[in-house]
Amino acid sequence: MSAHILTAVAWPYANGPRHIGHVAGFGVPSDVFSRYQRMAGNKVLMVSGTDEHGTPIQVQADHEGVSARELADRYNGVIARDLQTLGLSYDLFTRTTTANHYAVTQAIFKGLLDNGYIFPRTQLGAISPSTGRTLPDRYIEGTCPLCGYGSARGDQCDNCGNQLDPADLIEPRSRINGETPRFVETEQFFLDLPAFATTLDDWLSRQTHWRTNVLKFSRNLLDDLKPRAITRDLDWGVPVPLPGWADRPDKRIYVWFDAVIGYLSASIEWAARTGDPDAWRPFWQSPDARGYYFMGKDNIVFHSEIWPAMLFGYSGLPHGAPGGHGNASAAAGDVGSSAFSGSGDSSGASGYGALNRPYEVVSSEFLTMEGRKFSSSRNVVIYVGDMLSRYDPDALRYYLAVAGPESQDTDFTWSEFVRRNNDELVAGWGNLVNRTISMTAKNLGAIPGAGELTDADQALLAASRAAFGTVGELLERSRQKAAITEVMAVVAAANKYLSDTEPWKLRAQDPARMASVLHVALQVVDDAKTLLTPFLPSSSARVHALLGGAGEWAAMPRLVEVDTPTAAGSPGYRVLTGDYDTGARWESTPLPVGRPLAAPTPVFAKLDPSVAEQELARLAAGGE
Repeated sequence: MSAHILTAVAWPYANGPRHIGHVAGFGVPSDVFSRYQRMAGNKVLMVSGTDEHGTPIQVQADHEGVSARELADRYNGVIARDLQTLGLSYDLFTRTTTANHYAVTQAIFKGLLDNGYIFPRTQLGAISPSTGRTLPDRYIEGTCPLCGYGSARGDQCDNCGNQLDPADLIEPRSRINGETPRFVETEQFFLDLPAFATTLDDWLSRQTHWRTNVLKFSRNLLDDLKPRAITRDLDWGVPVPLPGWADRPDKRIYVWFDAVIGYLSASIEWAARTGDPDAWRPFWQSPDARGYYFMGKDNIVFHSEIWPAMLFGYSGLPHGAPGGHGNASAAAGDVGSSAFSGSGDSSGASGYGALNRPYEVVSSEFLTMEGRKFSSSRNVVIYVGDMLSRYDPDALRYYLAVAGPESQDTDFTWSEFVRRNNDELVAGWGNLVNRTISMTAKNLGAIPGAGELTDADQALLAASRAAFGTVGELLERSRQKAAITEVMAVVAAANKYLSDTEPWKLRAQDPARMASVLHVALQVVDDAKTLLTPFLPSSSARVHALLGGAGEWAAMPRLVEVDTPTAAGSPGYRVLTGDYDTGARWESTPLPVGRPLAAPTPVFAKLDPSVAEQELARLAAGGE
């Protein structure tokens, strides 16, 4: 029986083009996972979009001399095109400035307020002395008062992981211009996170299938939960949906609160586009539904604590209730110390009802580059668009899958990119495809039948078939590096099989045996193509065609124009979407004997070793 799988992908900031470190954490892993789940027969909803609110947008807009809306419009288009070229199979990639997102965000805000988990309070807010503009917490740095780390942010210390307020920092400074901020009293709304401490601890204790580093990091933060401001003194963002606040030009819901709600709002927008406004509900409310959230490790706290707390509070779900890994079917009870309506449903605010919490938070570590942290300002960067303008998208996808930062920080080097492309994709997988189809097309012209199979034949076929179980189990657990390594082991075994059996020598000596060998090799090529499809969709589709397969094998996303104005005033926008059910299934399918085969073209291009030096020189020259 198929399950409903929500793939919730971190929202990239629309303040510039994204670099390959970003897609290493949220992009490629989520797409590999989603493509596998669809092939395994599950119903998948993969959603995200550009994150367009907050100070980073305003700061970059000021730098470029444009409005925040104009900046968001531009980079929404740039990022969507890059992700399309990379082949990320979003059911919907949208943006946070849509009227739909504003409405859903405001509904969640009101539901939490009605249930007693949002309250107003006066706090000290940071102001830039030179501009008079509010400096939200992430744009203030200083020394952490708890661990002494010198570059702690105003909302959190990346060294010890504890939640902070800007006024807590020792020697605070603006990240924009280095000046010391001025602190003034301001009234804001707060999310009562301490009310969920026991609930979150109980819930996290049941997530034994999570990656150890994610679970440990999340539970370590529970002892220091504080109420967290969810509004700011800004003029760019979602209006606060309350009398006396909604029309104020200086108060907005802050970006970290509205961005995580984007997973829900994008799901609702997707449903509306299908013509069935309730199509999102099975992914958020069915007992069989599982939500997987993909992001880099700097976003763990928002997805393992803050977003679950918001969902608990909005849904009215209690501490200690049954619910396994977080389904919305838990019984009612009491949550912490805050007032609880007892309904288990916030339908008075919005009608969404109880909502599932994340089934798993799939966090990657950081990708560095040539031994240094990615930094656009220091030219330590490879933008996705630039990379894909020169190299095959599947070459990048392969590198990030086999050598990416899945469980530890990983360094990208151009020399290693070239080596893996040439030695593994070209000389390994590409060579297997080319030599097998070439020999068959030249000598037989069609897929041959098999005669009596030897032990070697049967062993290779058995290993190829068994890989579907092994690789599928690894992909279920988001162990993608191990999964693609298993597939490449099948490829290596097939290449060795051809070298050992030497079918090119059998045409005159034993043509029947040659046909059997090529039949076995072609079957393993077809199996490997299927096994590699989640990782390498474009090249797998090419192999499908080379094997004489008809129809679309691995569908790619479409960039669609939407003529509906956004809430921020844009006349329209673009979304990524697609229909990805091509009929490809996660199983070994016997090749039809007699299907004609033609001489193949190379699947991958070999890179000259000088590419590494050229790319390093380009970086040194500023990316020209």
